[in-house]
Amino acid sequence: MVAKVYIVYYSLYGHVEKLAQEIKKGADSVEGVEAKIWQVRETLPEDVLGKMHAPPKTDAPIITPDELAEADGFLFGFPTRFGMMPAQFKAFLDSTGGLWRTQALAGKPAGLFYSTSAQGSGQETTALTAITQLAHHGMVFVPIGYTFGAGMFEMEQVKGGSPYGAGTLAGDGSRQPTELELAQAFHQGKYFAGFAKKLKGSA
Repeated sequence: MVAKVYIVYYSLYGHVEKLAQEIKKGADSVEGVEAKIWQVRETLPEDVLGKMHAPPKTDAPIITPDELAEADGFLFGFPTRFGMMPAQFKAFLDSTGGLWRTQALAGKPAGLFYSTSAQGSGQETTALTAITQLAHHGMVFVPIGYTFGAGMFEMEQVKGGSPYGAGTLAGDGSRQPTELELAQAFHQGKYFAGFAKKLKGSA
């Protein structure tokens, strides 16, 4: 019995995408779990993306709402916009009304990961405000808590992430996820995959 974990993200400059790739590695390290990366559709026009100097999107498939129902668990990732998920990801979730009516996602586990421009720019509020989406679908929020161990208490280097999920700090866009931030992302993928596997096995 294979547990399907979907890692669904939106990334404008690639920071969240890098976390997603590391999370997939962590999930894939758990036997009996099949992880797949998806991205949500971009809503900004090409000329605006050009003015923002956004790099081209990767070849990760674009997910549709109905495809969510195929998964046993989800890890949703996105950058913050004023302490909340960006409009692109919100637009995708807004299109899941049909799944909400049938409660097709109820009881399925879900986790969150994210990026912010600075340490005080929403590393926790971005996750907190996203939990409302999970609640209305009846999904089970799975935080990492302090299971990452010593990495959660690191004080010598700047680090994103929190008990709510893995995270990175993008700065002006030039800063990339550090080894510690990527390690936390790997841990989240592995930890979540184990949880999703147990939940599916007990169903």
